[in-house]
Amino acid sequence: MNTAINSNAATDAQAARDFDAVVVGGGVMGCTTALFLARGGMRVALVERDALCRAASGVNAGTLTLHMTRAALVPYAMRAWPMWMNAESWLGAGVAATAAPGLSLAFTPAEQELLRARAAARREYGAQIGLLDPAAALAVEPGLNPAMLEAAHCEMDGFASAYLTGRAYRAALRAANVEIVEYAAVSRIERERGAYRVHAERRDGTPERLDGARLVLAGGVWLEPMLAMLDVHVPVKTLVNQLIVTERLPPVMRTVLSIANGLLSMKQFDNGTVLIGGGWQGVGDRVNGPVETIPQNLQGNLRLAQHVIPALANARVARIWLGLESETADAMPMLGPIPGHDAAWVIGCVHSGYTSGPFMGKLLAQAMLGSEPDLPLFDPARLVVAPGAQSTHSSAHREPKP
Repeated sequence: MNTAINSNAATDAQAARDFDAVVVGGGVMGCTTALFLARGGMRVALVERDALCRAASGVNAGTLTLHMTRAALVPYAMRAWPMWMNAESWLGAGVAATAAPGLSLAFTPAEQELLRARAAARREYGAQIGLLDPAAALAVEPGLNPAMLEAAHCEMDGFASAYLTGRAYRAALRAANVEIVEYAAVSRIERERGAYRVHAERRDGTPERLDGARLVLAGGVWLEPMLAMLDVHVPVKTLVNQLIVTERLPPVMRTVLSIANGLLSMKQFDNGTVLIGGGWQGVGDRVNGPVETIPQNLQGNLRLAQHVIPALANARVARIWLGLESETADAMPMLGPIPGHDAAWVIGCVHSGYTSGPFMGKLLAQAMLGSEPDLPLFDPARLVVAPGAQSTHSSAHREPKP
């Protein structure tokens, strides 16, 4: 009797289920795309190799900033920022989004030149960023090291809770009747009778087969092997970012801080902990995930934070972790139809992707539902290379660009 039941269960699990769209990747962008597609009337399945919003979307710093966003992506981040601040209105739950002024700092003449160039580039795309002398910057953030030469100031900044983001998306997707398939790694994608058949395997070995009239790949650092399943070759760099959280401290800062060279991002939460990042690299890759930290990079990041906010000099580190980030060859997103494949789309590799993520997902859903997107997409065809010409990307810290 038990053998028969187990056999029938295995057969049922292997039977393909039909959907209007199958979204592969359950980070912020994949979840948002799935949510808006479902609200637009589609029957949607969402497949994620881990838990929802627990990979890159769950281990990032939660910063919502224009200072560190690529200049050309500023209009997208500006549309996403109010979505974060008003998550209750469209997501159904808050994500502890906190608005705070943002300051990007310069301590050397070279940083000052870069600061001014970056601020000017972002202003051209609509960001309200002004330049402050040291006295004015100290009036905004009294805890700063007065040795700074200049600061760029933006009121549209802040942060949200990556942990609460995952909880909110889960509830919203369930309410929209999205089929959530977690802890299932996709192994193969085929085209079967006009539909995309997605083969996945759960961690317990149970196979899953999902058929979708439409396909969305939203796999972040895993987009390169996912696209290769469709014989589309796009190199994707994997960055292994280290993050530091201090013990709880009295208030030492009230803004979101960065440095013009891109090597620091820092904020203090309501519970007193200070989160310190800035893209300092650890060891890992998309196959093995985060492996280990690089102590000298942690020390360099912490010393830079202490230089900017001297009150952190005696702060103790509570914990550290690593998070993966994806980047294309031109450091711009993939957001649009997959070349050579009808009804297949890709979304990902968005610089400052947490900031822009909800709006990017909404844009893709608009296009898939037949509406004119609010802003232009980013054609993935520009990134496709011949199989033998794929480049190898290192995980070294990227150079700052406007």
